[in-house]
Amino acid sequence: MDEKMPPLRLVGPEEASVVELEDAQSAGDHMNKAELLVEILPYIQRWRGKVVVIKFGGNAMTDPSLAQRFAEDVVLMHQVGILPLVVHGGGPQIGELMARLGKEPEFRDGLRVTDAETLDIARMVLVGKVNREIVSSINIHGPLAVGVSGEDGGLITAAPRNPDLGFVGDVTSVDPTLLEKLFAEGLIPVMSTIGADSSGQAYNINADTVAGAVAQAMNAEKVLYLTDVEGLYGDMADKNSLIREISADDLDSKIQTAEITDGMIPKAEACVRAVKNGVTSAHLVDGRVPHVALLEIFTDAGIGTMVSD
Repeated sequence: MDEKMPPLRLVGPEEASVVELEDAQSAGDHMNKAELLVEILPYIQRWRGKVVVIKFGGNAMTDPSLAQRFAEDVVLMHQVGILPLVVHGGGPQIGELMARLGKEPEFRDGLRVTDAETLDIARMVLVGKVNREIVSSINIHGPLAVGVSGEDGGLITAAPRNPDLGFVGDVTSVDPTLLEKLFAEGLIPVMSTIGADSSGQAYNINADTVAGAVAQAMNAEKVLYLTDVEGLYGDMADKNSLIREISADDLDSKIQTAEITDGMIPKAEACVRAVKNGVTSAHLVDGRVPHVALLEIFTDAGIGTMVSD
């Protein structure tokens, strides 16, 4: 049996105009996408084969939608030949479990005072919960991510920072062998920030500090810090005073004169140390912005504050 042709429908002038407008809008959308692809191509070529360390924390970690977008960003970087290395914190999650256990957190200069019980809580949360969640969110897109701790394979050797802080550590050395092997296998390392000294004593190390030290040890091209603010402000009370670019020396001066305070201190210190030891640039970006890592790496404008030599 012959199939019946659908009846012809005459389109009036007004409807034709709507159709033409929709076609024009569609063409414009396609043009914008094409222009975006052209814009990112030089960046793909530039960053291919380069290590980019991303410190993942703040709202980007606790908001499921932002966490999903972050995983997509990391996978896309990997697919175009960049070597992303994720270093994560877990402050809110540690604080939540401490509250459930009736422990009151204490901070000094942005660092959590860590007694033996708090250290156990931090290890459980960072290694056993947060790390697994990030790895799983990336591996939805394929068997790409592997979770590691600073204790694994002698990755991070630590020493106590200050007796008043308890089991809070400083990084004394980073052995990149394990990370290099994972990259050689085409994998994405996701790293929690518990380190150990030569006797095996574990220490909780600030994730900002670890990200900078690992970036230095891996000869990374960039280190990105996802924060809960747009970047570094000249005046924290003035949101229009965002500093787009600053030298490591000038940032160090701001630290020494106490213009940098609270939780921004370890981030700023880590940026300065990384840039002064071979990392091309460090970036403080707003982790509340979806796909902020891609915006920073693949666009002309960039976003947040860039620290360079």
